[in-house]
Amino acid sequence: MNMNYLNQQSFWRHAAAATLAGLGALNLARANELDVRRDAAVEAIDKVLPSVVNIATATIVEIQDSYALLLRQFYGVRRHQEQPDSIGSGVIVDEDGYILTNFHVLRRASRVQVKLWNGDIYDADPVVVYTAQKDVALLKIRAKPGEKFTAIKFAKDDDLLLGETVIALGNPYGLGGSVSRGILSSKARRPALGDEPLNVQDWLQTDAAINPGNSGGPLINLRGELIGLNVAVYREQQGMGVGFAIPVKQAAAALSDFFAPEWTDSLWFGAKVKANPYPLVVTAVQPGSPADKAGLRAGHEIAEVNGKAPKSLVNFNRLITTNESRRATLTVVEKGARRALQVQLEPFDRLIRARLGLTLSTLTRDRAALFQVNLGDGLFVEGVEKDGPADRAQIQKDFLLTEIDGQVTGDLLAVVNILSAKKPGERLRLSVVVRRRLGNFMQLQQGLAAVQVR
Repeated sequence: MNMNYLNQQSFWRHAAAATLAGLGALNLARANELDVRRDAAVEAIDKVLPSVVNIATATIVEIQDSYALLLRQFYGVRRHQEQPDSIGSGVIVDEDGYILTNFHVLRRASRVQVKLWNGDIYDADPVVVYTAQKDVALLKIRAKPGEKFTAIKFAKDDDLLLGETVIALGNPYGLGGSVSRGILSSKARRPALGDEPLNVQDWLQTDAAINPGNSGGPLINLRGELIGLNVAVYREQQGMGVGFAIPVKQAAAALSDFFAPEWTDSLWFGAKVKANPYPLVVTAVQPGSPADKAGLRAGHEIAEVNGKAPKSLVNFNRLITTNESRRATLTVVEKGARRALQVQLEPFDRLIRARLGLTLSTLTRDRAALFQVNLGDGLFVEGVEKDGPADRAQIQKDFLLTEIDGQVTGDLLAVVNILSAKKPGERLRLSVVVRRRLGNFMQLQQGLAAVQVR
């Protein structure tokens, strides 16, 4: 046998063994370099932190002194000043700077500032839209043109494991960015609020510390996905280790309402589109609405809007309202087949004028103060069509419309929803408030008017 061959084989066997030993030592060294502290929780926090914001609000309050009293009594003028109100948290849900938070954080806010994880501070538009029933509100950062932000990823609806590790992020007691870790204690908890009516259903319960200031911050899983919005504990006697969060399913449903032409552009579309997960799916269609007339039905998948595939619910809303003619072409998928639908959106003000002969606007703070009501308690009558339905019912310019058939008219959408269910010739009962001058004093008078819908 060739000895040179054997020597060569021995050489390569030793070389391979040395190489493997060297690789093993290298891998061991690399393993030692890895920080054992960087577990799944730390990775999830790193992933989500750029999406979390601290929120500070200020409120306009009426000045209470002798001079202010004289101005109010004799001239109907009210003096106001701004004072710090509350602190809270929020989470960025879209790269354009939309923030989801709790409604109670912003309930009285006249000015809002948000602070990002890197210390950047922005003003935000206080309450863009909100739903008090779900305690969810939406803000919009006043950013520079083209500026983008890191948005959190939503977990799938009801993708929850009892006992799984969860992390709460927020701004407890105004201390700044903070995280706490716990488990998911309950997937459908209905907290008792003493003598208060129970209007919050199916909250998540966790033993992760949630304190005042955490409200509106995200509750996440170990994937770094949003599973809920934190809500601070309401009662001290509820004890330690009991915190609540609004489930992501409810937050996603609120977003479906928020990012709709009705909310963002005062345009009647009449269909709800599911926000998460994608593809976008129609979940409900209002009878008699533009969407209904176009042939849109629940279950339709929206593939394109005006020839473009919507990247998100926000993008869908932007695409459907871009055309100045208020007309959009929707390509939908039904049972695997694609077809195009033409939908004509209708402006709220035009619909209300056509049916009632009224021009309405949302209340400003000054006008709300004149009528001694809160924002959202009514609509201001800007104009009345001569010989129209409202004029014949003696509704006049500068009235405050507070209710229609017993339903509060806090925004134009409320009026449109009422009108859409009425046929021509049906009558509505309008509740109004009128300011009348009696000598040196201004008096508020309430009245009722019956209006026949055109």
